[in-house]
Amino acid sequence: MRMPILILHIIAGSLGVLSGFVAMSLRKGSRWHALAGQIFVGAMLTMSGCGVCLAILKSQPGNILGGMLTFYLVATAWMVARHPDGRSGILDWAALLVVLAVASTELTFAVQAAYSVTGMKYDYPPAPYLIFGVVGLLGAVGDVRLLWHGSISGSQRLARHLWRMCFGLFIASASVFLARQHLFPELLRKTGALYVLSFLPLIVMIVWLVRVSFMNGQKRKALAGMHA
Repeated sequence: MRMPILILHIIAGSLGVLSGFVAMSLRKGSRWHALAGQIFVGAMLTMSGCGVCLAILKSQPGNILGGMLTFYLVATAWMVARHPDGRSGILDWAALLVVLAVASTELTFAVQAAYSVTGMKYDYPPAPYLIFGVVGLLGAVGDVRLLWHGSISGSQRLARHLWRMCFGLFIASASVFLARQHLFPELLRKTGALYVLSFLPLIVMIVWLVRVSFMNGQKRKALAGMHA
């Protein structure tokens, strides 16, 4: 039962990373960027969903949480891009409940790992749990703001889309280039290229968030329309 899910997980993950890097390299709002983004969303949701299923079959709570967080980030980034008016709905309430459960569990595991004899919890040290827990809390804060106001627009809508997509890509790229360095040629391992590929989504995320914050209203509106 695991093998077909594992194969689909690998194929979707590879396609997600490839399409994500392609989308980053294309002009934002262009037709090809939108197409690459749609492929990225489908691949990432498939990859993370399969990852959660595999983690459940293997009894790996840490990977279950990581897969759920990745699914949440990409799904909520896609939802805000698909609604030009930025209005919230029932799915946003469901997303908030999911990410609150994930974040609270991640932070609990971080504390338990820090105080355990081995310094580990389910084969992971405190740092990954802490990082993902904080990211989950940031996502929850954004969800609460969206639900409180009933809609989101302008730079906030763009920022919500960008950081969630980019962090989802970072999780996928790090899972490939950092966690599985043995799969790549020695040259890539020695030159540090794998680290660059892993953290490039975060660098792009920061650059675009800064750029969006300095855009004038007309440019933000135009870019937001292109992402719809």
